[in-house]
Amino acid sequence: MIINTILSPAQADELSFSGKQSVVIDVLRATTTIITAFIHGIRQVTPVASIAANSARAGGMILKGGERNMKRIDGFDLGNSPLEYEREVVEGKSLIFQSTNGSKAMVKAKFSTRILLCSFLNIDAVAKELLASNEDVDIICSGNNGGFSLEDSVCAGRLIAEIAAQRKDVTVSDSSLAALALHRAFGTDTNRLLNECEHGKLLKENGFSDDLIYCARLNTTDIIPVVKSGTITLLHQESGERL
Repeated sequence: MIINTILSPAQADELSFSGKQSVVIDVLRATTTIITAFIHGIRQVTPVASIAANSARAGGMILKGGERNMKRIDGFDLGNSPLEYEREVVEGKSLIFQSTNGSKAMVKAKFSTRILLCSFLNIDAVAKELLASNEDVDIICSGNNGGFSLEDSVCAGRLIAEIAAQRKDVTVSDSSLAALALHRAFGTDTNRLLNECEHGKLLKENGFSDDLIYCARLNTTDIIPVVKSGTITLLHQESGERL
């Protein structure tokens, strides 16, 4: 099993994902938010890369969610805070979702055989699924505006560490070794990590301190959203909720 880590989607061509399984991580906040939406009963999510692609008419059972530079996009039902995606808001509905980093990474990896969504909330469940699949994987850190983000790389390192602890024949790329090193250096306290990383500081300055507390929670659910043919549904159709 070969584990490669892409520290920013800008480093990869979309065709490089053909025939591979991928994992997309956007701790702050897209994958955490989408996982939360499924915990609370969303039916499906369609990630889009741009506001223009998200301009289709919604309403009723179809919500529009997303952000631009941390703020809810004008005219959208929801932003990118996981705390907005409460059961009474999202249960039984579909969502069109666009974010600065995470949704773009999902769209870029569209030629993957499947794309699993990971955050600190479901990291053990994703590790178990990857071990069961016994296939090579590209872990994609969504990054920050095309650049590196510490929190996504630490999350990737923790995922790799969980897999390597259970399987000794794992081969890791140099970038995966770097993610492991970052996990060992910064991953012992996820609350501190998210409060000290660049993106976390910006979120705090913009009034999203409660999001950091939520996004730092470890292994609160077993659910795994998966992207196939441009739509996100649940890999397994049980709630797996442990909140």
